[in-house]
Amino acid sequence: MIKIDKLTRRYGQFVAVDEVSFQIARGEVVGLLGHNGAGKTTIMRMLTGFLEPTSGSIQIDTLTMGRDTAAIQRRIGYLPENCPSWPEMSVVEFLEYQALLHEVPPERRSAAVAAAIRRTALADKATQSISTLSRGYRQRVGVAQAILHTPDIIILDEPTNGLDPTQILHMRSLIRELAENATVIVSTHILQEVQAVCERVLILRSGRKVVDARLDELQQDARLLVTLDRDETSARPVLQAVRGVRAVKLLPPSGPGTAGPPPRYQYALQADEVSTPLVSRAVHDAGFALYGLLREQRTLEAVFAEVNGSGTFGALGGVEVARAA
Repeated sequence: MIKIDKLTRRYGQFVAVDEVSFQIARGEVVGLLGHNGAGKTTIMRMLTGFLEPTSGSIQIDTLTMGRDTAAIQRRIGYLPENCPSWPEMSVVEFLEYQALLHEVPPERRSAAVAAAIRRTALADKATQSISTLSRGYRQRVGVAQAILHTPDIIILDEPTNGLDPTQILHMRSLIRELAENATVIVSTHILQEVQAVCERVLILRSGRKVVDARLDELQQDARLLVTLDRDETSARPVLQAVRGVRAVKLLPPSGPGTAGPPPRYQYALQADEVSTPLVSRAVHDAGFALYGLLREQRTLEAVFAEVNGSGTFGALGGVEVARAA
């Protein structure tokens, strides 16, 4: 449905987005992750036609951004990070005006506004002036304007920004509901939100795409931590010979469980789940002392730390990680 090919945006000598390519199928919920300045907002602005790419292309089905910008924009609902609104308007007045801008037919306008208010739980604030609303309620108004014309592509920039825990749970439920009939892109720096609602993640670093993977693929990729009394020369051949073990890495001495006499060495194994009892047996048969055997799940936090230079887990991961220069 969405095809991005070598999308680039420069500001003079500064490259905000550097040849990013990806495709998103109809009905997917995709999380766009990255530190501030990674290029997330720039990509969303180009996807919605508010910013022209320096080079590269954006296609939505048979439509091409530039040639068919207006047609593409009719199919998109967009929540910017700081959603513009008219504070003197009431919620209903603002949404009615947005429905007019979105070209919702007059006979459907009232029903569309009512549906958006219901889905974003704004009924008790509908007649209030936007200026009197809390930040969380203003965020809900922003989501309401993004979905009232029933777009088939919904792009949400920090949708849970300013929401309390109850409102966050409601927003997660709404995103799942929207995904039943639309493609949803969620940009956030909160990893828990991506894990809660997304099925796929794109991670950006310095304007480049460094990870593109399904979350279930990341979660299936785990490592086995083994703490022994033998150094790498003795332990590596034994561990590598175990069926299902694909890689062995000696962790730094500062790792957990490596302190104090007798000397202890911790190894990280990329291994199948069935390998755990086989490793225990091999260590016992070799006469090694086993001080720890722990299967550690690979998390989105670990992947994010790795691609941003503060983690080591991904060195054994099965998901391809492109290094940013």
